[in-house]
Parts: sequence; C-alpha cells; structure tokens
Amino acid sequence: MRASIVRVVGAVLFAALCGTFSLSSRCEAANAGTALRVATFRCDVTPPLGGLPLIWLLPAQTIEDPLWAKGIVLDDGRQRYVICAVDWCGLCNSSHRLFRRKLAEAVSTPISLVTVHCVHQHTAPYIDGDAQPLLDREENPPRYVDAKFLDELTDRLARAARDSLAHLEPFDHIGCGEAKVDRVAANRRVPGKDGKMQVRYSLTKDPKVRAAAEGNIDPMLKTVTLARGQRPLVRLHYYATHPQSYYNDARVSADFVGFARDRLERKENVFEIYFTGCAGNITVGKYNDGTPATRELFAQRILAAMEAAVTATRWAPIGRIEWRTVPLRLAPRTDGKYAVEEQRRVMANPKASASDRARAAVCVSTAERAGTPFELTALALGQVRLLHLPGECLIEFQQFAQRAAPGCFVAVAAYGDLAPGYICPQRDFAEGGYEPTACRVAPDSERPLKDAIQVLLREE
Repeated sequence: MRASIVRVVGAVLFAALCGTFSLSSRCEAANAGTALRVATFRCDVTPPLGGLPLIWLLPAQTIEDPLWAKGIVLDDGRQRYVICAVDWCGLCNSSHRLFRRKLAEAVSTPISLVTVHCVHQHTAPYIDGDAQPLLDREENPPRYVDAKFLDELTDRLARAARDSLAHLEPFDHIGCGEAKVDRVAANRRVPGKDGKMQVRYSLTKDPKVRAAAEGNIDPMLKTVTLARGQRPLVRLHYYATHPQSYYNDARVSADFVGFARDRLERKENVFEIYFTGCAGNITVGKYNDGTPATRELFAQRILAAMEAAVTATRWAPIGRIEWRTVPLRLAPRTDGKYAVEEQRRVMANPKASASDRARAAVCVSTAERAGTPFELTALALGQVRLLHLPGECLIEFQQFAQRAAPGCFVAVAAYGDLAPGYICPQRDFAEGGYEPTACRVAPDSERPLKDAIQVLLREE
C-alpha cells in the first residue's frame, strides 16, 4: 500500500509564560504495509587533547575511551527520519541546530524530522555555539567553543549518515522490553528535617544524605528493537540517571553507560544506542564512592538490565509509523541573578572566572533566542512511542509522559537542545535544592511542556 502523508496542523492556546503560549503539531504518517527500512551510522566525536574543552572549559588531558555519535535513519518510502545520540554533556542553541541541520541535509530530509540528544556524560563537552561570539565582544574572553572543530566534526557525522543510506535494510517487526536496574539511580532531591531539600550529588560524601531512600525514580531500563523477521538490526536503550561517576575529571570517557552499551554491542553483534531519559533530578549519588571499582559495578548493572530487557522483549509487526513535531516556546528566566542584564555583567567581567563567564554567556544566548521555539518530537511505531525532549527535564516529566499514553510502551530521551538547562516542576522553586539554580527558563514552564507532551502522545 502506498505510504500516505497525513498533515495535522492545529492550534492550542494556553495562558502561560509571558503572554499567550501557542502550540501547533505537525504529523507525518505512513500506513501499515509500507516498505520500511533502517540504516545505522556512527562517528567518533572525541575532542582533541587540550582542544575543545570538556564541561565548562575543563581541558582534556587523557582519553580513556572514545566518545561516539550513534544514530539511525528510518525510511518509509516518502520521508526519512533521523534519531541520534551523542556522547557529549550538552549541545545548546546553534550548536544543537548545527548537528540537526547537517544530518538533515545529509539524508535529504527536513530538519523537523531529525532529533539529536546528548547522553550527558560529564567527562565530555558542553557547547553553545552562540555563547562564544557574545564572549568575543568582551575584554579578555575565555575560549569556550572551537568553531572549526565543531564544523569539521559535524561534516564527518553528516558523511557517516549519508554513507549509511547505501545500507538501508527492510524491517518489519518491533520489539519492546524492560528490566529493573539494580542499585544505580536515586533521586538527588533529599528532603531534610527542616523541610528544605538536601542535595545528593553524583558523588556525595555526607553519609546521612547518601543513606536516604532512593526516592522518586523510574527504575526501569527500556529497550526498543527493530528487526527483520527474527533478526534484530538495532536496539535503542533508555534509562534515567545522570551517567556521571567521576567529578571534574579531565579524562575523556563515555562513562559506565557507554561501557555497558559497547559491551553489549560486541557480545550481540547488534548496533546498540543509549539515550538518557528525564534524569535532571536523578543521580548515582546514593551508591557512588567515586572509585573505578564502583564505576565498573554500575556498568555491569546497566549491562545486566539491558540483557534482561532484551530477554523480556515482546514482538509485534511494525504497523503504523508516525512522526509528530511540536514547537514549544519557553520564556527566559528573569528573577534575581538570572535576569539577562545581570548575566551580561558577569559575562563582561574580566575578573570573573572563565567558567562563570561561559555559563553567563549561555544564559544570555538562551534569552536572546526566546522567540525561536524548541522542537519536540515523537515517533510512533505501532504501540511504541519514542518521545524526544529538550533540556534536563526532571523525572516527573517522564512519568507524566508514561501516564499520557496508557497502553503504549513509552521510551523518553531528554537532553535534546540543552539551552533551557533544567526544566523543573514549578513547586521545586519553592522547595529549593540544586535543580532550580541551574534552570534558564521561567519557573512556570511546567504546564506548557506537559501540554506539548500530551499533544505528541495523544491518539488521533
């Protein structure tokens, strides 16, 4: 049956942020029976030693293991769709769009049909290409972004995606499975006796804070497999925790989630991709002592959950494929030190630390792009829903998404465009804790984000 393209354009108005929030959805769908094909691609995205810095200007001194960008191209006979995960800490604003644009051009598809997510390892770069020009206007600017390296890297990534088109393979079945991860994730927000939030960082020394209960997490690792008949072609894994076992370490590494992913790929000889879910308030701090032995334990536990999810996989014919795109506008934060003029003062201050100036420049660049929406997307494959979100969303948004599509297998990838920083439930700003201090969008962003999720996941 010939693929049919369904376009749905609607407007839903919400009273939110600074005025009226408008949301429209665009849908691309192919009927069951359409010939579906998939190709996989990878590209080494390891930064050079002493070159493009790791998170907040930390120069790389040692490369423990390579960082990868890994993705798939789906072809339904009418359109191509790209889903890519990058072993970097974050891509913001024009840097995120640069990755998406070059991938879109490489496979001849609209940029709205391309989603790119960082895995969010902290032994990796965190880049906002719009920040460096802002810094360059000021006295003695820090070197935060290597534009030449980014351009060359994204050209290599685009070539890898384009070359993959020669290896598109038909697929006709989708599998979904999940398994509980043992002793890895715990909530970072630990209520204290005084009612204020204590912070359980990825590496926490306070034994009382470490000993607190895991708190609200999603303990399940979810795995989605695309297959031809009974032969798996690619597996997509989703789990919500900060993949950060070391702190302020100049050794480049994909960390424990990368270790687990790569080991399973070698063992199965199946292309494996890992996505971090809504892990804004989820860390390994309850179980982490910062040692290499514990990092290895985390890798083993993630790998065990991946293998268990593969074993638990349930299969179905692929059925309908549908891609939805929703533009979401989030107002910049304006309270206190987060006001853009205050951030400009920090950015311009040559006596401020280089990392503080770079952080301030990211805040300014995010405020300046306020009129440009974030593009949220979702891919429906039969009863499977792959949801793609920006920012460091807190776990509550992942749980909301799972409730929004009852009867469906919902897997969530956050850490798309990281310009918003943390996206928190509104109550968190009153409760305190770390996450609201690293949020670059207005405290009332919760409702518009949830509205967008509902549009992406609703049944027609």
